[in-house]
Amino acid sequence: MKKLIIQIPCLNEAETLPATLADLPTSVPGIDVIEVLVIDDGSKDGTADVARAHGVHHIVRLTRNKGLAAAFMAGIDASLKQHADFIVNTDADNQYAGSDIGKLVAPLLSGSADLTIGDRNIAELRHMSWRKRQLQALGSWVVRQVSNTSVPDTTSGFRAYTREAALRMTIVSEFSYTLESIIQAGKRRMAIAHVPVTTNPRTRKSRLFDSIFGYIKRSSATIVRIYAMYEPLKVFSYIGLTLFGAGVLLALRFLYEYFTDVTFGGRMVQSLIFSAVFMIIGFQVLLMGLLADVISANRKLLEDLLYRVRRIELSDRRDED
Repeated sequence: MKKLIIQIPCLNEAETLPATLADLPTSVPGIDVIEVLVIDDGSKDGTADVARAHGVHHIVRLTRNKGLAAAFMAGIDASLKQHADFIVNTDADNQYAGSDIGKLVAPLLSGSADLTIGDRNIAELRHMSWRKRQLQALGSWVVRQVSNTSVPDTTSGFRAYTREAALRMTIVSEFSYTLESIIQAGKRRMAIAHVPVTTNPRTRKSRLFDSIFGYIKRSSATIVRIYAMYEPLKVFSYIGLTLFGAGVLLALRFLYEYFTDVTFGGRMVQSLIFSAVFMIIGFQVLLMGLLADVISANRKLLEDLLYRVRRIELSDRRDED
């Protein structure tokens, strides 16, 4: 029996949640049981009461607002404990058409993907400003490069996971899960599919960020941080070799002036000093990269251990139920 749980992270969504719930499908080809899980991320407007009144099967309440990433992971954990075979994440503002959930789950049911992401076709979204669409496109391109994936809409929150993919998910960012989870999945060689999805009319402004600059800053920090976690040697090597190379160029400049200028007389000693500083720092950064690479290997072992512990814990829970 195949069970699908549709999880909806919420923060003060009492007004928009009913429409979102009404738009969800009651049946999906290949799925025997569909349940809905709402994660109330410290709402103050009675979101959990609204969810309960509309017959939501499972409600997870966080005592205070912990952010979208934490709410997403709380939903993943709760869905796994409820023995979900597939998990779909959607937004509470009814941005995504519930009728497309079948399209999201199809690649998972066929076994061709571990994760499916809904493609909103950002270029055609009229409710987004031209500048924001360009930034979204640029951000998606950057994420594709660092994750070695082909996902066109990396910020889409409309996505589906198999149970195995969800078990391996570990989000460390406090900002958003969308970018990190794709980079993580790409580095773990998961099969990622993307399908075109439709969007409903906009019901409210985004609450994830206050300004475009704030979004760029936090998204960039997330991308750099997660990429450095999975490719530390490469990141530190680029930085270290750049610094070391700058030192070598300064040294060559000093030597050139020393052997070609008869009036040299000790000038440009500062270049020699800066050269030594750059080369020493560059060499130290390379050593840091080697150390970070060892730590990264240990982190991968810990992630595998966490995956195995989760499987054992959830298997025992299923036997008890």
